[in-house]
Amino acid sequence: MSDDLRAAAEAWLLEDPDPDTRAELTQLLDSGDTAELADRFDGTLEFGTAGLRGAVGAGPNRMNRVVVIRAAAGLAAYLKAKGLTDGPVLIGYDARHKSDVFAQDTAAVIRGAGLDAVLLDRPTPTPVVAFGIRHLHAVAGVVVTASHNPPQDNGYKVYLGDGSQIVPPADAEIAAAIAAVGPLADVPRGDDWQTAGDDLLDAYLDRIAELVPADAPRDLNVAYTPLHGVGRALVEKAVARAGFAVPQVVASQADPDPDFPTVSFPNPEEPGAIDAALDLARSIGADIAVANDPDADRCAVAIPDVDGWRMLRGDELGSLLGEFLLPGSDGVAACSIVSSSLLGKIAASFGVRYVETLTGFKWIGRVPDLVFGYEEALGYCVDPAAVKDKDGVSTLIRVLQLAAQAKAAGRTLVDLLDDLAIKHGLHATDQLSARVEDLSLIAKAMKRLRATPPTTLGAYAVERIDDLSQGSESLPPTDGLRYTLSDGARVVVRPSGTEPKLKCYLEVVVPVTTEVAAARTQAADALAAIKTDLAAAAGI
Repeated sequence: MSDDLRAAAEAWLLEDPDPDTRAELTQLLDSGDTAELADRFDGTLEFGTAGLRGAVGAGPNRMNRVVVIRAAAGLAAYLKAKGLTDGPVLIGYDARHKSDVFAQDTAAVIRGAGLDAVLLDRPTPTPVVAFGIRHLHAVAGVVVTASHNPPQDNGYKVYLGDGSQIVPPADAEIAAAIAAVGPLADVPRGDDWQTAGDDLLDAYLDRIAELVPADAPRDLNVAYTPLHGVGRALVEKAVARAGFAVPQVVASQADPDPDFPTVSFPNPEEPGAIDAALDLARSIGADIAVANDPDADRCAVAIPDVDGWRMLRGDELGSLLGEFLLPGSDGVAACSIVSSSLLGKIAASFGVRYVETLTGFKWIGRVPDLVFGYEEALGYCVDPAAVKDKDGVSTLIRVLQLAAQAKAAGRTLVDLLDDLAIKHGLHATDQLSARVEDLSLIAKAMKRLRATPPTTLGAYAVERIDDLSQGSESLPPTDGLRYTLSDGARVVVRPSGTEPKLKCYLEVVVPVTTEVAAARTQAADALAAIKTDLAAAAGI
């Protein structure tokens, strides 16, 4: 072990206020685990538009109390420098390891900086903070969460006073303020923050209940899982207030558990994650199964189909919600560039304006006059006047409303999807995702695609390539490539912003000339061929 590495670790020990991470770091020093220490002290956890996210542990390249206190101090300094002091900072947290401690540290630092702080009094879904910022006229908000990341992770998400997640240049300015924070002992802290609880939650629930008209059908049998997250209590109250029967909950996943013991990865998109909910749905003869991710800002839906239960893709649910919510609207519909092009066609059919944004609700939520927005990763904004972010709770209520309405008419969500395919053509999407241990592999794949671009993908000719790093009149620059293919197909390739993944988003459009089932088979074959060629071109 180098003297510099040992000195850095010992200096960290002197500042760290957490006995758990001090003991962990001491053990690493005593055992001489140079590789692990080097990883923890190889740079610092980077603050960006996604805030902070990483494994909980000692060292600047981990999530811990030292990193969080510095982040809070940097945020406070940024707010004061911008004159954003006429209101509190609202702080929420999920039920992951150390979330409550990190949230209290944040409140203490915000108060120590002379700003007002309001701390939620229990683990709460992320959208409650997005709602509460505007409800309480806060100048900023913080949520301690790693959303659907693995159990060892935690994170730190920042909103400003408009209720939207931060975007450039605020992220870089906050990062610079964090870097300028001096010794931890010099960061003042207070203990007189305010708390929020039932009043804020009731206001949020009242708003959701207003979404469903009094005369709307409500006959629906529902299976639900919060995936060991913080969604259950609020979802059950929201469902009841909206007039639906409370769903039956997967007992083994009902309560918050930071270890997520029944799932290998607590993301409803991952294979197997909602199997327990599907088992429950079958056993109770449910009409629909719904799931939230651990911080309940995403919503997943599964439905019975001719071949058994299946989960709807994010684009399928986004299209159903668009068709349901956009008629009669004079606002704007939006989705990310990696989501299906179908929403644009649905919006046009109703005379509604439509825009594409970069990936992430930090972009979708700030679209002017937004009435509905979504991204394919199960994020939906169904009430942007109240929550300018993805909201898995209000989305769940809208899904129940749509499903109950279809049931009352003797139809299913499958029937509604078929209607869309007949009306606009079958828009089928899929994803090719490569998780890596070595992040340099992602950069190499992007370099390879730029240096040797494919001319065909599957049966489709590559008609145009947009290097998204160059930006455009409508989109800021971001690391990504967009391939426009023949016959309305498209592919977008980009590094994930929150996970060590290269993500490729595929779409084909198949006209429905005879029956939808035949078009689905044709689309599945076309997507599989694109996947094979794209993997070869990227070297993944």
